[in-house]
Amino acid sequence: MFIPNRMKVGFNGLRGKEISLISIVLMSATIILWSWEKTPGLNSFIPPQTPPLQLSSDRLISSHSVQVLAPNPRLGEDGSLLAKEKMKVEQKELHPERALVDAQSTSGENNGEDVSLLAKRKTTNEPEELHLEGASRMTAAQRSSAKNMGESNTGTTSFTDQIPSTGSHEEVKPESTSEGGKNHEAQSFSNPTTSGAIRNEAEGQKSMKREEHKHRKDSVTNSPEIISLTSGEDKLNNATENKVCNYAKGKWVLDNKRPLYSGLGCKQWLSGMWACRLMQRTDFEYEKLRWQPKDCQMEEFEGSKFLRRMQNKTLAFVGDSLGRQQFQSLMCMITGGEEKLAIEDVGREYGLVIADGSARPNGWAFRFSSTNTTILYYWSAILCDVEPIDINNPNTDYAMHLDRPPAFLRQYLHKFNVLVLNTGHHWNRGKINANRWVMHVGGVPNNDRKIAVIWGAKNLTIHSIVSWVNSQLPKHPGLKVFFRSISPRHFFGGEWNTGGSCDNTKPMSIGKEILDEESSDQGAASAVKGTGVKLLDITALSQLRDEAHISRFSITAKPGVQDCLHWCLPGVPDTWNELLFTQI
Repeated sequence: MFIPNRMKVGFNGLRGKEISLISIVLMSATIILWSWEKTPGLNSFIPPQTPPLQLSSDRLISSHSVQVLAPNPRLGEDGSLLAKEKMKVEQKELHPERALVDAQSTSGENNGEDVSLLAKRKTTNEPEELHLEGASRMTAAQRSSAKNMGESNTGTTSFTDQIPSTGSHEEVKPESTSEGGKNHEAQSFSNPTTSGAIRNEAEGQKSMKREEHKHRKDSVTNSPEIISLTSGEDKLNNATENKVCNYAKGKWVLDNKRPLYSGLGCKQWLSGMWACRLMQRTDFEYEKLRWQPKDCQMEEFEGSKFLRRMQNKTLAFVGDSLGRQQFQSLMCMITGGEEKLAIEDVGREYGLVIADGSARPNGWAFRFSSTNTTILYYWSAILCDVEPIDINNPNTDYAMHLDRPPAFLRQYLHKFNVLVLNTGHHWNRGKINANRWVMHVGGVPNNDRKIAVIWGAKNLTIHSIVSWVNSQLPKHPGLKVFFRSISPRHFFGGEWNTGGSCDNTKPMSIGKEILDEESSDQGAASAVKGTGVKLLDITALSQLRDEAHISRFSITAKPGVQDCLHWCLPGVPDTWNELLFTQI
């Protein structure tokens, strides 16, 4: 090739400083271009281009979105982190062990799996992850899914209902909404890279769930928002744990650790007429049964624990002879059936003294000096006020005021911390006539035939006493009141005076389990409903124990007369006190 002499001279002239200068200029230009390309902040000086629309599988996506995700899916147009990536970064800071999972998820693939199913699986199978992903920033679809999950798994308030409302909901408002109400964020899962990341992240999170749960308490202290969410979870867990137990549902089980006290040893508190160990009875399998509630655990009774719980407090039983049995049972349970000297008779403080012409007082009251705990019983068979119509006539009738509480309760209620009421078996025509009781309502003799029938009078009295006590609760904030349901009778082949008997001695011969939700004593249950008075429901569970009555072994029994009303002690009334102890 022919080269002119001038050109040769030009190239020869560049062999010196000129070639070095050109080389420096070229290298500088290369460095500047490379730096411009690699520095994200310099991109902000370039005006944005208007991209054409590209067709996706299920919607139109702007190529601008693709451009933002392709070079660096973690950055927005201004170089800041996207809201979704902010959440991930926050969680990586709280949980460094998740960094590996997130790194793997960025290269995940969908493998042909339906993205909507993956999203659903992430929501329904990982309830614990809702806390770490910022549940207050969940979309409407996610909140709905989480709520359904909570209702189906716990039957209580769902987790999302526990989340406080915050302004963080605004952070992930969808940019656009498609037909059918699905937001842009939900639809963006169709991106293969994003959907694969979701799948891998879900699988990774599932395998590391236990580690995250273990670290959660330590990590949430760094984020006020997550603290509020975790406290919501704690409230839900506490609500589940503290769910009111139906102690009346359950079964009787054998327990060789029973009885809780000796029927031979508890002579200080247990009447000989109820201590079947002192009678001619020879089978005592009934003493070895323990009640086990179906859906919860019943607290194990300990005398010392009971006294500590009732320190400087008073527990009062007010009711009929079955209430007296429960009182004596509790005294034996607290002391373990052993003689205790540091117990003071404080009956006079409550007017419980032997009246003239009476064989015994209307009740007893004893105080445990070690904890200043008082246990008392007052005899009120029908739980209404009874007073002589003519005080000067020894043969006078007595007014039974069906709508008025006993004078003893009106006088001493302020001194009680726990009150247990019961009535039932004196509501029969024979007892009323024998005691010369005359029904009164509103201070005058009753003329209402509906109330005059036994069941009507009993129902009025139970509702009246419960209503009155409930009205007193605001005046005594520390008072807990229980209405004990009726204790069942087991007379077969007649009544107590017509040859009725309860000769069975085999435990659980008529059943051992109760599954009913409702109480067998509907009158008592309806009376306490909607009040602050609780039902101590012992009817159905006691109904299964026909072998545990005193039966024909009573030391005062007459030929052909059996006691199928009262219980051998130790026995069924001990369980009543265990239920009471658990609930106070």
